[in-house]
Amino acid sequence: MHITQAPQGINVVVETQESVYIGRLGNMEGEQVRMYDATVYQMDSSENAEEYIRQTATYGIPVEYRDLMFETRGIRRVRKLGDIPKA
Repeated sequence: MHITQAPQGINVVVETQESVYIGRLGNMEGEQVRMYDATVYQMDSSENAEEYIRQTATYGIPVEYRDLMFETRGIRRVRKLGDIPKA
C-alpha cells in the first residue's frame, strides 16, 4: 500500500532504503510523515530486517520515540504490522 492509503492510528511498517520505521501512523505534513510510539531499525547488509519486523509483530513495538517525523521520499513499502507473520 502507499503511505497515503494507510489509515491513521494503525501500526505500520514503513521500509526505506536505509531504515525501517515501525509505529502508529499519524498524519502527513507536506513531504513528511508523523509516527507515534515508534522504533527505527537501521538497515545493515549483514542483518535481516524481516526478522526484526516479525519479532516486533510478535512481541510488540520497543518504543524508542514517542513522536517521530521522517521524509516520505524513498519509501519502498508500507505494510500493516498486524498483517506481518509472527516469529
